Amino acid sequence: VQLQASGGGLVQAGGSLRLSCAVSGRTFSRYAMGWFRQAPGKEREFVAAVSWSGGSTYYADSVKGRFTISSDIAKNTVYLQMNSLKPEDTAVYYCAATSRVVARTTAGYDYWGQGTLVTVSS
Repeated sequence: VQLQASGGGLVQAGGSLRLSCAVSGRTFSRYAMGWFRQAPGKEREFVAAVSWSGGSTYYADSVKGRFTISSDIAKNTVYLQMNSLKPEDTAVYYCAATSRVVARTTAGYDYWGQGTLVTVSS
């Protein structure tokens, strides 16, 4: 399975970005997908996840109400819509996939994309 994340960039506080993660190599609909982020000097942390059916979504408390995860099985792509961005959202964002149940930890994922940098200026 290959994951290709894109959509990062520089945005002012209060702005929005939409990240995309294209999945190839296996049947996309059989994977739960997650987004994680890693700020400089910090550990990689959970941001959001969606079950392979798309019926269940999960969020970190820090992004709940501002970020939305969604999946498009026809396009083999998962999205992370990020609104009301804050400087503390600055990080490299990674998408991940698992054939197991959806998880909130890095250990729960088998495949990782290369990351896309999001920088939020104050």
